[in-house]
Amino acid sequence: MRELDQLLGWYLDTRYPAVDAVERAAFAELLEQQDPDLWNWLSGRGRAPQASWRRIVDEIRQRHCV
Repeated sequence: MRELDQLLGWYLDTRYPAVDAVERAAFAELLEQQDPDLWNWLSGRGRAPQASWRRIVDEIRQRHCV
């Protein structure tokens, strides 16, 4: 899904280089989730089940106002 690529790509390009190993691991886990779940979380239609994922999703949503 192109929209997911853009949203997650922003995080990867902009934030990922500056985050610690724990958040990098959380982002890697997040990327393993199914596209429909990711889209629901990023669009605000659902809530990521793990707090570490929610922090990343919330940051992306705040930046892009999805």
